[in-house]
Amino acid sequence: MATERQLKLTREGQARLQEELRTLREERLKELSQRIQAANEEGDISDNSEFEELKEEYYSVESRVREIQHILSRAVILEEGSVDGTINLGSRITVQADDDDEPEQWVLVNEEESSALDGRISDESPVGIALLGKKAGDSVVIKTASGQITYTIIDVN
Repeated sequence: MATERQLKLTREGQARLQEELRTLREERLKELSQRIQAANEEGDISDNSEFEELKEEYYSVESRVREIQHILSRAVILEEGSVDGTINLGSRITVQADDDDEPEQWVLVNEEESSALDGRISDESPVGIALLGKKAGDSVVIKTASGQITYTIIDVN
């Protein structure tokens, strides 16, 4: 039997997943169960599209619960930051895009806890791959559908 690889999560990423799991279990699944039961008690469910949609949503939430449990069972908390100023998983990075006046702050994380809206960039994304191993003062060029963006690394923590 193959051993599953460990997943490196930040403490914040682990906490987010634990909170999502709690919400799904204690709130979402209970709410959906109640709605399914109510729809079932209303009578003929054989031709009820709302009932079918509720069941599909319930199964989807159950699937996400299992996925989060699986992620957390393999999780190893990584030390955030950079000891030597080199960007690696868990590093906090300040970058300046060549087409933007404001610097951006990101944390380089794995795919399971990435969220571009929250400044959590996946190490498997084109930006994450380009940043790995770089230091403050370095620049990276990212090819996008609309052209290229150059980021200058201002700080690495």
